[in-house]
Amino acid sequence: MAVGSAISSPLGPASCDKDAKALQFVEETTRNADLVQERVLAEILARNANTEYLKRFNLNGATDRDSFKSKLPMITYEDLQPEIQRIANGDRSPILSAHPISEFLTSSGTSAGERKLMPTIQEELDRRQLLYSLLMPVMNLYVPGLDKGKGLYFLFVKSETKTPGGLLARPVLTSYYKSEHFKTRPYDPYNVYTSPNEAILCPDSFQSMYTQMLCGLIQRNQVLRLGAVFASGLLRAIRFLQLNWTQLVHDLKTGTLNPRITDPVLKETMTRILKPDPEMSNFISKECSKEDWEGILTRIWPNTKYLDVIVTGSMAQYIPTLDYYSGGLPLACTMYASSECYFGLNLNPMCKPSEVSYTIMPNMAYFEFLPHDPNSAGCTTRDSPPKLVDLVDVEVGKEYELVITTYAGLCRYRVGDILRVTGFHNSAPQFHFVRRKNVLLSIDSDKTDEAELQKAVENALQLLKEFNTSVVEYTSYADTKTIPGHYVIYWELLVKDSANSPSEEVLSRCCLAMEESLNSVYRQGRVADNSIGPLEIRVVKNGTFEELMDYAISRGASINQYKVPRCVNFTPIMELLDSRVISTHFSPALPRWTPERKR
Repeated sequence: MAVGSAISSPLGPASCDKDAKALQFVEETTRNADLVQERVLAEILARNANTEYLKRFNLNGATDRDSFKSKLPMITYEDLQPEIQRIANGDRSPILSAHPISEFLTSSGTSAGERKLMPTIQEELDRRQLLYSLLMPVMNLYVPGLDKGKGLYFLFVKSETKTPGGLLARPVLTSYYKSEHFKTRPYDPYNVYTSPNEAILCPDSFQSMYTQMLCGLIQRNQVLRLGAVFASGLLRAIRFLQLNWTQLVHDLKTGTLNPRITDPVLKETMTRILKPDPEMSNFISKECSKEDWEGILTRIWPNTKYLDVIVTGSMAQYIPTLDYYSGGLPLACTMYASSECYFGLNLNPMCKPSEVSYTIMPNMAYFEFLPHDPNSAGCTTRDSPPKLVDLVDVEVGKEYELVITTYAGLCRYRVGDILRVTGFHNSAPQFHFVRRKNVLLSIDSDKTDEAELQKAVENALQLLKEFNTSVVEYTSYADTKTIPGHYVIYWELLVKDSANSPSEEVLSRCCLAMEESLNSVYRQGRVADNSIGPLEIRVVKNGTFEELMDYAISRGASINQYKVPRCVNFTPIMELLDSRVISTHFSPALPRWTPERKR
């Protein structure tokens, strides 16, 4: 098209004027990345100059990089907790931001068993909306004709709470879906969903999933792309279809709605959409009743061109399962974001998952990078601060921890993401997401580190004391072959009195005791979101962990420096462990969880 000729860019010709403007914006912003970064920092420091936090470090209104870098320390969430608690308790003075804190976004990272509270301001919604507006123009370069159909996306709101001072605290996507930006978004033929807003915004997870699935089935021939936020969410939708297809087929056949859909607004919406379609119901029934579900997604939604899900980081473990159910459809990872800040987008969204790189958009925040040596302990102190690298000065092939300064008042904040530089688009670097720092286990949005796992094991051990039994060694892995996935903990027990060994019931209670000890994000996944299955303990034969050490040494590990890995994912090691299992035990109940925050 002629319109595309206006863009002198390696990105390619745009499909419409709107796309052309979006792609031009990407080009200009990435070409002038350092200037944009300088402007962003100056804006943040100028507007927040009179905040309590910046005054503490005697910036005296300076907005230049040198003053900022020489006076402000790098921080973690724990450093900010006192200020965040004051805001949460109702202090409206300019503590971190000159603009009022509009709400808290709850991070999936944890602190003392609670979700972290990330302060945000109203205008951040505009910045997030801007990044969203760039995704389809890029995708249209690679997949033509997306304006000729719809997207079946499984999108959900999660529970929200209020802080003692009355501010909302909720996940970033819940905040976005409930905003006017989303609810009253203008019609865009390239971005039409099969799910009505009422289904996405229904707080009951069953009713929301059921009606989104039903709408996706009704419009199955119009679906050109299938998605969820995370790979785990799309697999959960497939599992939901496995469990509920007979009722869905009944609704399609009769044009009547499942009586479990009780939300009045949603019921009214679905009554307008649902009409009897015996032919469709027979087709769905025939496909779903087959024993083999390989390629089920393309059998039911035959025009699907790709799956739009995050499969980087811990989500990579789901790729083989998605390939199985989709018949190998391309997997598109379109953007990189967190509760703290939205970062950037994938300019080559149809690449292989292992090659996904995100281009950081320099207008989103001020970005710095802490060099990360994968072999070091990574200790830093305030006395000898490490030298942070600016956005345009990172080096290809090196790993860094992301450090951000945001308009909402986070200054030199360590996000905890480890990234590897893969190249540049113009002068903006492109990063491969390596992992979350210190995260051991993850199924969905949960993140469990080694210290937390250790504490959970110790708490479960209290139940074994009366049996004079202890855990000699343990390790773990995230089992994603089940839907939903679940944590597996391998225990080698020392039973001092075989006549008084712990029973099946006691070991099952140990599973629950571990779950009770894990953070609120894990427990919400178990109780409210059904995104994590019951924790499993596999008891292995005595001597198993010695065999594990022998195996590691045979592969070159030093006997003097060998430590039992607290998490395993290397197939031969897991096969060794599984071949030594003498009993398996599952959590017999749901752990305690409530949406209310601890005071």
